[in-house]
Amino acid sequence: MRVLTGIQSSGALHIGNYFGAIKQMVELQENSDLFIFIANYHSLTSLKDATAVRQNTIDAAITYLSLGIDPNKVTMWAQSDVKEVLELYWILSGYTPMGLLERAHSYKDKVAKGINANHALFSYPVLMAADILLYDANIVPVGKDQIQHVEITRDIAIKFNNEHGDIFTLPKFKTDDTTSTVPGIDGQKMSKSYGNTIDIFNSKKSLKKQVNKIVTDSATLEEPKEFDGCNVYNLCKLFLDEDGEKELQDRYTKGGEGHGHFKMHLVDLITTHFNEANEKREYYLNNTNEVLEILDDGAKKAKTIAEEKMKKIREVVGIYR
Repeated sequence: MRVLTGIQSSGALHIGNYFGAIKQMVELQENSDLFIFIANYHSLTSLKDATAVRQNTIDAAITYLSLGIDPNKVTMWAQSDVKEVLELYWILSGYTPMGLLERAHSYKDKVAKGINANHALFSYPVLMAADILLYDANIVPVGKDQIQHVEITRDIAIKFNNEHGDIFTLPKFKTDDTTSTVPGIDGQKMSKSYGNTIDIFNSKKSLKKQVNKIVTDSATLEEPKEFDGCNVYNLCKLFLDEDGEKELQDRYTKGGEGHGHFKMHLVDLITTHFNEANEKREYYLNNTNEVLEILDDGAKKAKTIAEEKMKKIREVVGIYR
């Protein structure tokens, strides 16, 4: 079973990336053929600083490795190192009805949030389809907001297969209902696009600053507080077992503590959880050549598969060589 996932290299990765995707990847690498790509082409929909794009690509790889991805078990590469994905993106565009893209929730949501509309943002699902179909992925782990994109991929693949035979594997999405949508500091889905993130790797000072911005109600120190629907609680419970959740719930309901206390509890949970990862990150930051070698090795394997797939696709669509 081949599992494929990608993550945009459009900025520092946050705990939403971890619980929404990376944590699942660390678990899946033990019993699946796991492919992970750093989606630096996708990042161009929102990031125009060339230096940042380059650096973020390396940083994303370092983050994956620091958080437990094992290059001996996983094929990991930078999306731009396998150019065949752009060729397939163009070919698939000819099999993608405009109405399919016009109904994409993610595009409409981003534009509504003030992100500039452009063709790359609009056609993002087609490039995502190319990412998936090029490698015959069976399973694509996604957050709830990305389910529609996998469904669009299936629609495009079915249309292509109806024209040319069984060329593409039809992928299925996989979600983790408990963590697929991680709240940001404003209660909306945590996203770099919305500027509401808490970074995975942070100084204690910066982490406190981000956590202190979490929106809470105006209950006084003495009052019992509602944990259900509280942004701080919803983030804390990502790090807690059942007993830890119950203990925190009791602290909320008995009163005597303010939201500031719970925010500091969240800071401690984040710091403790990512302590080992921070140590690994320091190692990889000082050994970036090793990271580049890992990406190069992954790209060679991915490119071999992509080249073979594109031979079949070129033949059926009539690209002569």
